[in-house]
Amino acid sequence: MINRDRLWQSHMEMAKIGATPAGGVCRLALSDEDKVSRDLFISWAREAGCTIRIDRVGNIFARRAGTDPSSPPVITGSHLDTQPLGGRFDGAYGVLAGLEVVRTLNDAGTETRAPIDIVVWTDEEGCRFSSKTMGSMVFAGKIDEDEVRAATDPDGKSFGAELERIGYAGSEACGGFPIKAYFENHIEQGPLLEQEGIPVGAVVGAQGQRCFLVTVTGEEGHAGTVPMDQRKDSFLGAARMADAINRAAFQFDPPPVATVAHVRVRPNSRNTISGETVFTIDSRYPDADKLLQLEEAMSAACKEIADNMGLGIEIARTSIAAPVQFNAGCVDAVRRAAEARDIPCMDVYSGAGHDACKIADLAPTGMIFVPCERGISHNEAENATPDDLAAGTQVLLDVVVEAANAD
Repeated sequence: MINRDRLWQSHMEMAKIGATPAGGVCRLALSDEDKVSRDLFISWAREAGCTIRIDRVGNIFARRAGTDPSSPPVITGSHLDTQPLGGRFDGAYGVLAGLEVVRTLNDAGTETRAPIDIVVWTDEEGCRFSSKTMGSMVFAGKIDEDEVRAATDPDGKSFGAELERIGYAGSEACGGFPIKAYFENHIEQGPLLEQEGIPVGAVVGAQGQRCFLVTVTGEEGHAGTVPMDQRKDSFLGAARMADAINRAAFQFDPPPVATVAHVRVRPNSRNTISGETVFTIDSRYPDADKLLQLEEAMSAACKEIADNMGLGIEIARTSIAAPVQFNAGCVDAVRRAAEARDIPCMDVYSGAGHDACKIADLAPTGMIFVPCERGISHNEAENATPDDLAAGTQVLLDVVVEAANAD
């Protein structure tokens, strides 16, 4: 059995790094705080008898040896970087659950046939450099290593230079070795498990995602002199478009999620009508065809509003990710492990993207969710209970051992 109190204490120790006054954490990728969290994890992993490898984009692999050195590893883990005002469990739970699995096996003197790697992926959150899940994307061959190293933050600091600065530019090749199975534990980041009173979710897959940058062009003018019926107010147009995007989502049953969350207004002056407004759309759904239909509905609504208001509009798709279906055998292993431990479990979809979504093309992959309070994440108020974290980690232990000992 995993040690519930030790697992919780590990979370509380990790949460001290980058702690914010409101109880959250700020550990931006490749920051000083990220370095300290990595150092702490490596010290704990070495104490647990693991050997450490670091690849050229900073992904950390802590290996517990198996009895068959030639066997591909079973990998489990997640990330330690956070949002600027993030929570204590997003990402860190997956890493520390993997560490607790290794510690528990050590306590019991249990050997596994295949080695077990605990991974810390670099820059999952994507809030500092140009993209999210950067470490796992390079590992999976979905983005070029040089492109990632050249990416810059808002201060002009490059990923590669910051990786060197904090001492985590490793020498190992990024990827290129076989994986027996991959499992990732995570808080749900949504309300379903808590609402149902279920401590473990067997993650069937992850929603597809389409993201856009919309530029609305109007005409600047004096806020006090241009009559209301003669204005070409780009911000007013964008506001109407945001409402139309929200209504478009409800054309589907169940509705997808569509979010307008980042807006830039020019000239952004309190007494000038906005001449240009740029905003983002983030849309997600498990069905690729319906996600495309949503894109078409949102685009048509925005263009109609622009035409009616005499505004210019440009809609650029900035990213697209297909829905992910996790390996049926891995999903079933999670269900069976929960049932064997009398832990209530339900099937869920992930609304968020995760490193596991990138690894799913390389190896049999599964995810295990546990509830988070009120479904809140990417927020200092993010919370989870020791019992739920322990339940999810117990299931992880069982599926990792099963996979590591399988022929």
